[in-house]
Amino acid sequence: LPGLLWGTILRSPYPHARIEHMDTTKAQQVTGEKAIITGADVKGCLIGKQIRDMPALCWDRVRFIGDRVAAVGAEMIEPADEAVNLIDVDYQELPAVFDPLDAMQPDAPRLHEDVAAYGGAPKELLALDLPNGLTRLAWRKGDVEQAFNEADLVLEHTFTVPGRHQGYLEPHAAIVSIDKNDRIQVWVSAKNPFGVRSQMAKALDISEERICVNVVNVGGEFGGKGDATDLPVAYFLAQRSSRPVKLVMNYAEELSAGNPAHPTIITIRSGVNRDGRIVGRSLRAIHTGGAYGGLKANSSLATWHYVGVPYRVENSHFEFLQIYTNTVPGGYYRSPGAVAMAFALESHTDLIAEELGIDPAEFRLKSLLAEGEEDAVGHRLHDVRFREVLEGALEAARWGNSKPRTHVGRGISLSARHISGGDTGLVLSAQADGSFMVLSPTIDQGSGTHTILRQLVAQQMNVPVEKVRVVIGNTDTAPRDSGVRASRVTYVAGNAMMKACGELRERLLERAAGFLECRPDEIEFSDGSFCLRQDPSQQLTLRRLVSQAKDPLQVSVYEDYPYPDEVSYICAQIAEVEVDPATGAVRIRRMITAHDVGTVINPLTHQGQIDGATIMGLGQGIMEELIMNEGRIVNNNLGDYKLPTIADIPMLKTVLVHSDGGVGPMNAKPIGEFANNGPPAAIANAIADAVGIRLFELPLSAEKIYYLLKHQNHNHPRQI
Repeated sequence: LPGLLWGTILRSPYPHARIEHMDTTKAQQVTGEKAIITGADVKGCLIGKQIRDMPALCWDRVRFIGDRVAAVGAEMIEPADEAVNLIDVDYQELPAVFDPLDAMQPDAPRLHEDVAAYGGAPKELLALDLPNGLTRLAWRKGDVEQAFNEADLVLEHTFTVPGRHQGYLEPHAAIVSIDKNDRIQVWVSAKNPFGVRSQMAKALDISEERICVNVVNVGGEFGGKGDATDLPVAYFLAQRSSRPVKLVMNYAEELSAGNPAHPTIITIRSGVNRDGRIVGRSLRAIHTGGAYGGLKANSSLATWHYVGVPYRVENSHFEFLQIYTNTVPGGYYRSPGAVAMAFALESHTDLIAEELGIDPAEFRLKSLLAEGEEDAVGHRLHDVRFREVLEGALEAARWGNSKPRTHVGRGISLSARHISGGDTGLVLSAQADGSFMVLSPTIDQGSGTHTILRQLVAQQMNVPVEKVRVVIGNTDTAPRDSGVRASRVTYVAGNAMMKACGELRERLLERAAGFLECRPDEIEFSDGSFCLRQDPSQQLTLRRLVSQAKDPLQVSVYEDYPYPDEVSYICAQIAEVEVDPATGAVRIRRMITAHDVGTVINPLTHQGQIDGATIMGLGQGIMEELIMNEGRIVNNNLGDYKLPTIADIPMLKTVLVHSDGGVGPMNAKPIGEFANNGPPAAIANAIADAVGIRLFELPLSAEKIYYLLKHQNHNHPRQI
């Protein structure tokens, strides 16, 4: 934009400290500097998707290494960086706490004095009885303690999962400009323009109508780009300088001050009978929430549906806690919390089967929920295909066959989840050139959403897909949408599109009937032309119909679709691995992934979702970890934070089990957030099968395996 300034943010070097004094005198002398703001200038501005507990800039104290304390706008990035480094801040260090278990102790330092007083605080979910408690979610079914007392066997295990970053290619980036009408124009790499607008408006205490979020391509997302974190900072710099301001995080900032997946500790306990029945189960998940809770839509992680299915559990008690710590605030990562839950649940399931002397596949098949049964949190399910999907995976993996060599093992993991609903809208119009245009509020962040919408229009209107185009509207022009999230988009946007096609087709046929002097039901519409069924020579082109219309031939649809909690979809995965006993290195030979699917609208993007998600899960299983030392991210660059490359990809095989019951258009079922959840557990189970050791902590690194292999004896348990 003309006159664009670059913004840079000064971040705290301490995990917990009081800001005693700040001096910007030296920074103001830098050539090219145009605006400097500190926390004192914006005191009281708090950000959050729901709970607003995160300062735009800290004015009294900082709560994690990377917390924002000041910002500079300059003509170029170099003077902005120079000026930021010349801001003098005097800190008084305060006691810090990094582990959630330590943070829950009575003598732990308190990060927030009055959580309930924050704007948007979900008062019914707050864990105010716990030191540094943020939220508590809990579900109970039956009498789990009595079930444990009566069980033949009770097993308890604890699993640990580290923080992980979403690994998108484009970092957080945004431009804020205040136009001549005092409207705030925003360009931001985020998946939910309307949500970003709402967050920004609440932080600035202004009406949403003053803000227009202009949509740009999102360079990767995976759950990590749904917030307005730095937008108020850019706004204050733009306001002070009367110039537009751009803020772009570098990767050191992304990895140390972004919104990664939460480090999590999960303790799971199951009571089982010798016949394999799970009579009772309890689970407690403690999420390291970080310094703030504002980066989550409901301030919590709703992970109940990952443990409520797929197994038949007669009595249960599940509890999920979020605890404030002096670490980077956690956010959403594709299928939030699911990797941790699947790792714990499926590793635990193998351990139960081992204790009972039952094959892991056989134990699962005996325990799977069936049609019409109630899951562990009390939902009665329909269209259940759990058994069919697992059997498909087992057959493809040749589960019962002998292994090709020693130190090769196979492991199973099941991951089941519900999907989201919510509001969306779109505008569908017939164009003068005989094509169709969709005005959509939905971002295509890489999943092929707009291709799906084009295909649906083409199929419903009997025109080639090339005659359908999608235009992304901004928050001024498009109907509201709650964002690309929770595997919902084909369900909500697809169904909205089907409704729009039906309404527009009806209008077009009524108009064409007037021209052709017949009833609408006597007309055939195909490939841009209307003709009489009884006399095909009587024709009218869509182009002529639109050009002679006195008003636009378009329909607007806005719907709020329910959350289909009574339907749970499953992904069954089997890993085959080879372990080198001399080094502990794991080579993944094959990954089998099986899904319950309905109509596959676009096979290419459908398979792309499966393969990409599987590799994402593989990375979280064997290499990905944000390493923290006293609150500092040690590996805050993409050289040290390991992501999978082409060399890490094993043979991939997909099994599609087709069935009815899809909630999407034309019996479509979700696919986007399923294959990434189970690989860590499948790999852990395969390692145990290969060399007889059990890892209870991710990632499943060669170092951990080597240690166990070298130290195993009768006096040391073979687990870590």
